[in-house]
Amino acid sequence: MFRKNLTIFMLVGILTTITATSAFLMNASAYKPDDPAAKYHCFATDANGNYNLTAEGDLIPCRIDSGDNAWMLTASALVLIMTPGGLAIFYAGLSRQKNAVNTLHMVLMTTGIVAVQWVLWGYSLAFGPDAGGYGFIGTLDWAGLENVLHDVPSVAYGGITGTTIPHQTYMVFQMMFAIITPALIVASVAERMKYSAFIIFVVLWATFVYDFTAHWTWSISGADNYGMNPGYCGFGWTGCFGSLDFAGGTVIHITSGFSGLVIALMLGRRIGYGKVPMEPHNISLVVLGAALLWFGWFGFNAGSAGAAATNATSAFVATQAATAMAVVTWALLSWAHTGRASTVGAASGAVAGLVAITPASGFVSPMSALVIGIIASVACYAAVMFKNSRKWDDALDTWGVHGIGGLAGALCTGLFAEKRFTPWGDDGLVFGNPAQLLENAVGAFAAMAWAVGITAIIIKVMDKVWPGGIRVTPKEEEIGLDLTQHGERAYVSE
Repeated sequence: MFRKNLTIFMLVGILTTITATSAFLMNASAYKPDDPAAKYHCFATDANGNYNLTAEGDLIPCRIDSGDNAWMLTASALVLIMTPGGLAIFYAGLSRQKNAVNTLHMVLMTTGIVAVQWVLWGYSLAFGPDAGGYGFIGTLDWAGLENVLHDVPSVAYGGITGTTIPHQTYMVFQMMFAIITPALIVASVAERMKYSAFIIFVVLWATFVYDFTAHWTWSISGADNYGMNPGYCGFGWTGCFGSLDFAGGTVIHITSGFSGLVIALMLGRRIGYGKVPMEPHNISLVVLGAALLWFGWFGFNAGSAGAAATNATSAFVATQAATAMAVVTWALLSWAHTGRASTVGAASGAVAGLVAITPASGFVSPMSALVIGIIASVACYAAVMFKNSRKWDDALDTWGVHGIGGLAGALCTGLFAEKRFTPWGDDGLVFGNPAQLLENAVGAFAAMAWAVGITAIIIKVMDKVWPGGIRVTPKEEEIGLDLTQHGERAYVSE
């Protein structure tokens, strides 16, 4: 017991030391031209590109728009509640009662673990200066948020009207995306993965899958990769290729969905799968969780505009239109297929619509969004039926809804995108640019292949080195993970 406690104290001490050191190293508010953070941030310059200085020789930060900043901080909070609120409740309701606490707990802990990882090294790898100018992964120049300022805009990350929010505002918004992505995988490992193994998996997956694909797709740099690589295109490699992903269909949903399927297949089916009922234990929680996800998703998609700009409005409207249509379509499909209108199906349809519109949200019209909602429900419903026929035990349908929904959305973006909504985008095939469909397909399938391969390696290695493997024992699974992993029950009536 003493040795276990000593390990915990040592970890806390290390984290405290890192935090204190970072706080000491970061500058306060006055920045000089030779400050290491200067080249990464937007400061006033003259016509020749030389810095304008105050009488004291300090740099003059570019203007921060209080409205844009307020919206982006609000959007960050909306995206955050999607994970420990919406997703945790949604997944808990879908799970069996004896595993509801475990499902909640894994999602909640992912929220904390990834936030710490993001501050220490995740943001730097995903959005920092490119390592070598290949558009593959970032450097550690921004590790511990060193050189990421709270009171000056980034030179690269902003909205369609420029960089008008503090760099740390953009960082914390992207943190919420990094948090929810591995949390989505909980649906695939539910009811059979050791909690201790899942914690380590989250750190490894966030680093080697999410941070890489985020860098490929979303990273932007200053000129010539902040002066380090002359001629650098300015984006990650799929961004340079022309792939469009407004809010994460590729980076978030394809990676988590297909990773989830890999893990489900490698872990094997739950005991009694296909032989005993494994119905959702609380449909009220399912609907509540779906509602919170729908609510928070407006921050997810409209916030990806990077400002309170016009494409935030179009993304908001497209999100609502696609999701509403997806709910109706899934309900009708389920009704026609089974003879009954399923409440869980309608909730799943909402999530499918939200997933599919995500990459397209800032690029498509309301009418295109309605079409995407229909495509999303049809594709995801068919995927869930196919998975069931193959007896793949993806417990809560990460692959069928998020993996296939993300893929459908990425391809639909290549079809229906219009440059008039977001100038840095492009028109899709339907509007005269067939190349966009190819570019989006390359980005989507590259992320899928990377996620599948790296996830398989992580799971294989962890299962070999983890004492007893990463799956709980049959006895623990039979009792339920709430009691065996946490010593708690979802409902106590006596």
